[in-house]
Amino acid sequence: MKKYAGIDIGSRTIELLLVDEQGKIMDFFQTDTGFDPITEATRILRDVSYDQIMATGYGRGLFETAFDDAQTVTEIKAHARGVVSVFPGATTILDIGGQDSKAIALNDKGRVKKFEMNDRCAAGTGKFLEIMAKNLGFSIDDFGLVALAARNDLSINSMCTVFAESEVTSLIARGADRKEIARGLHLSVVKRAAGMINRVSSKGDIVFSGGVANNPCIKDLMSQKLGRQVMVPETPQMMGALGAALILAEKASETS
Repeated sequence: MKKYAGIDIGSRTIELLLVDEQGKIMDFFQTDTGFDPITEATRILRDVSYDQIMATGYGRGLFETAFDDAQTVTEIKAHARGVVSVFPGATTILDIGGQDSKAIALNDKGRVKKFEMNDRCAAGTGKFLEIMAKNLGFSIDDFGLVALAARNDLSINSMCTVFAESEVTSLIARGADRKEIARGLHLSVVKRAAGMINRVSSKGDIVFSGGVANNPCIKDLMSQKLGRQVMVPETPQMMGALGAALILAEKASETS
């Protein structure tokens, strides 16, 4: 039985997922990207056997250069295919990763019909939340839970990471509650993401993929902001790798 691998090389983590000829998930792995994504990708692949591999994510070009047998696919197409395999009939996807965020609208066949992407700066991404969590003295894993526990909303005016850091410092100096600051930062991310979603798709449920989908506060606030159900896959950070593996398996089936 042949094995098809999808590898998603993101700014913060690398995901690797294997499927068989029928598209059934066989195994998956995750590691930190670190400072040298190709070295980390090589390490994660060292003990994995596969017949073909397809790369996605911001590092897919580097991977294609380093691995002659690799194919590539855009993050948009990969996430769309991965999400549809988990949520058939999905029409809207929000993907927030470490360095960018994407809103994707799908047609009734699960194909991408429109998308919008923020990749110009860290605003509204996982990196933004990671930096702000550190500034407030919270771990990134606890940040969403802390924000959910806040009693009141607090407005953060700037989405630029540098200016937001300055604003947070000023709020702390004035004695603002750290939980409320955390909630305000989450609200600023949600406001930006909601705008992207509304510009590509104005109705229907939303599937939330990417590492930030593990943040419960972003999920809840997004649902409240848009008045739409937000669904999260069991392993949201694996959707890109899953999509790449499935696309590769389907291509192989068509040519065999």
